[in-house]
Amino acid sequence: MADINNTQFFNVSADPELRVKMVLDIVYNAMAEKGYNPVNQMVGYIMSGDPTYITSHKNARSLIMKVERDELVEELLKEYIRNKSWQAR
Repeated sequence: MADINNTQFFNVSADPELRVKMVLDIVYNAMAEKGYNPVNQMVGYIMSGDPTYITSHKNARSLIMKVERDELVEELLKEYIRNKSWQAR
């Protein structure tokens, strides 16, 4: 039993963007390891909401379902804009 005289600490990730990036990275790698085209499979998941587009290898399906699909799209779009090649022109 916890000592009620001591303060307990609860840490919440301060950067949800980092969490989404990590999930995307883990899912991408798990899909590639299983021989799937990660981009096609993730697009299928984002468009349909059907988690069977994502492999359960390395817990990828469970992880991606913990992130809202609009958060996935938002992060992918932000990353694209950050790295767009036509920005320098």
